[in-house]
Amino acid sequence: MTTTVSAPTPLSARVYRGHAVGDAITMAWRNLLNIRRNPQLLVFATVQPVIFVVMFRYVFGGAIQGSLPAGQSYINYLMPGVFVQTIVFGALTTAVGLADDLSKGLIDRFRSLPMARSAVLVGRTLADLVRNFFVLILVCTVGFIVGWTIETNVWGLVGAFGIILAFAYSLSWLFAIVGLSVKDGETAQAVSFPILAVLVFASSAFVPVATMPSWLQPWARNQPVSVVIDAARVLTIGGPTREYVIKSILWIVAIVAVCAPIAVARYRKVT
Repeated sequence: MTTTVSAPTPLSARVYRGHAVGDAITMAWRNLLNIRRNPQLLVFATVQPVIFVVMFRYVFGGAIQGSLPAGQSYINYLMPGVFVQTIVFGALTTAVGLADDLSKGLIDRFRSLPMARSAVLVGRTLADLVRNFFVLILVCTVGFIVGWTIETNVWGLVGAFGIILAFAYSLSWLFAIVGLSVKDGETAQAVSFPILAVLVFASSAFVPVATMPSWLQPWARNQPVSVVIDAARVLTIGGPTREYVIKSILWIVAIVAVCAPIAVARYRKVT
C-alpha cells in the first residue's frame, strides 16, 4: 500500500481575497498603534500644525494681510494652506515607517505568515489616511478657536476635506517609494524633507503666488500642493470651483497611477 503525500500548498494560494482585506485592516491597526509608540512622529503629527496655525495667525498674519484682496481675511486664506501643509509633512510617516520595518526585518517576518503581500503597503497607506483625518479635525478645531470661518457652507468644508484626504492618500504612495528605497528611518527623514520643503514653501499655502519672484510663479501656481490648496480655498471661501477641483483630482489620480505601481514593484524587489 502506498501513501500519496500532496505537495504543500504555496503560501500565496492560502490567502483568499476576503483574507486580504482583513490582513490590510490588521496591518493598518498595527501601524496606528506604532504611531503612539513613536513620540517623534506623534509630536510631528499633532503639535506642529497647531504651532503653524498660531504662528502664522498672530506673528506673520499682519504683514501678509496687505497682500490679499480687500476684505479677505488672512485666517480664512491661511487655513486651507495649513491643512494641506499638515498632510504633506505627515506623509513623512509613510516613508519612516516602511524604512524602519525594513531595517528591523519585520517585512521578512510578515512574508513568512499566511497573509496577503499587499497588506503591508495597503495597511500602511490606510493607517496614514486615518491619522490624517484626525489631525485635520484637530487643526480645524484650532482654526475655529483663532477665528477661522467658513464663508461658503458645510458642504464646501466636506468637499475640501475630501480632496485634501484624497491628496494625502496619493502622497502616501509617493513616500512609500522613498521608504522602500533607503536603509532606515533617519535616512528616510533626510531624503524626504527637501521634497516636502519644496512642495510646501514654494506654494500658495501661506502667501499669494503673485508676491513671489516671476521665475518661481509658474511652479508655485501649478504644482500639486498649490492646486489642492486653491481647490480647498475656493470651497471654503467661495469663488469658481470647477477648474480648481478638476485640476486637483487630475493631480491626485496621476500621483496614484504613477507611484502605486512603482511602490509595489519596489516592495517586491526589496522583499
